[in-house]
Amino acid sequence: QVQLVESGGGLVQAGGSLTLSCAVSGRTFGAYTMAWFRQAPGKERELVAAISASGTQTQYADSVKGRFTISRDIAKNTLYLQMNSLKPDDTGTYYCNVETGTQDYWGQGTQVTVSS
Repeated sequence: QVQLVESGGGLVQAGGSLTLSCAVSGRTFGAYTMAWFRQAPGKERELVAAISASGTQTQYADSVKGRFTISRDIAKNTLYLQMNSLKPDDTGTYYCNVETGTQDYWGQGTQVTVSS
């Protein structure tokens, strides 16, 4: 059974940092792009960052460019999101995602709350 388990969320003051992790079990996704999404209360889920299978290409939402860094450790089958200079607008539930073309996998999410 494939599982994506996010961790690392929490409550942080504006300007602070958090590192999210997404541990994958049940299969490896080394051949696929992986991504972080977030959803704020009352808003649609949005793409935050994505990373290619090789890890050499990354994509970021304009709102997080220069502050967030996505990375992956193939050997550990884990996806990361380093978040710096956090803002209240970054508050939301963060989800990791991998789409293989035939299946779409999501974690249960981890809550990030940034206080002003």
